[in-house]
Amino acid sequence: MDPTQEADGSPPGGRDRRPIARELTVGQLAARGGVTVSALHFFERVGLLTSTRTAGNQRRYRRDTLRRIALIRVAQRTGIPLKEVAEVLAVLPQQRTPTREDWAQLSQSWQARLDQRIRRLQQLRNEFTDCIGCGCLSIDRCLLVNPDDQLGANGPGPRVLDLEPAEPPRDQLP
Repeated sequence: MDPTQEADGSPPGGRDRRPIARELTVGQLAARGGVTVSALHFFERVGLLTSTRTAGNQRRYRRDTLRRIALIRVAQRTGIPLKEVAEVLAVLPQQRTPTREDWAQLSQSWQARLDQRIRRLQQLRNEFTDCIGCGCLSIDRCLLVNPDDQLGANGPGPRVLDLEPAEPPRDQLP
């Protein structure tokens, strides 16, 4: 046995000291990014990711694509539509690894939307047991909050939930 290798061919000490690949295959990217291969294909089709092709027409992704996938997954978890993710990713650099400043600007651009989403979720949590102004008039409370479906004139769906919640008093702001 070669003293510079373990029985499995790896370097002594169990750590694989091969250089980190600059590009990843679709399978490697999917495994490392925690998404399916079909999700990567979809993300590429809608312009969220880019790849190059080998001579054999196999996809290769830059290693920093992992950061984009992480961003996409976080955005999805917080309910940010993929269209908005694509708009933000379109301004990030394609030919270099995004910097901390790039990511800071990106997160700042979503701050107001996330704050609004949080307010709406809090409103939903706090008011869900009451009438949501859907126009069904099936709850006795609806007759008090939305008599004769007056909110129906404002459009379809849950009209009370579509209203912007009142701003909290200044002394209650964080």
